[in-house]
Amino acid sequence: MDVFSKLVDLLIAEKVDFQLMTHEPVTTSEEAAIARGSSLESGAKAIIAKTDKFVMLVLPANLKIDSKKVKRIFKSKNFRFATDEELLKLTNCKKGAVPPFGILFGLETYVDEKLLEQEEINFNAGRNDKSIAMKTRDYIKIVKPKIEKFSL
Repeated sequence: MDVFSKLVDLLIAEKVDFQLMTHEPVTTSEEAAIARGSSLESGAKAIIAKTDKFVMLVLPANLKIDSKKVKRIFKSKNFRFATDEELLKLTNCKKGAVPPFGILFGLETYVDEKLLEQEEINFNAGRNDKSIAMKTRDYIKIVKPKIEKFSL
């Protein structure tokens, strides 16, 4: 089963309201916000990174990751983004399509506290031409991420 189907099945099983959108294929957060007709801040950008292990970092799409803060959180001297090959191997998704659900990939999920300021989040749903909008509180309830501060 592909990531898109797994994600939709999970949201249905969890009985949460969500809106599915089909749009032109996008690869950047800016393109996605325009295609969805939503704010950049409401975009939940999922980044696969490697400290001492691979993890998922989720933050508002208008922000960047502060690598010093991430290294401190993980008590690690190492930090890098997954390569395109690693991303595909870990998630079976192309760059820009990874949904912010580490649980689908066996990855611990860390959410930047700034994302909690958004009542609703939007994200690509395992494909570059499908997005989902849902309440942030429902996302947190399902994913049960660790909340940290790692954005700039």
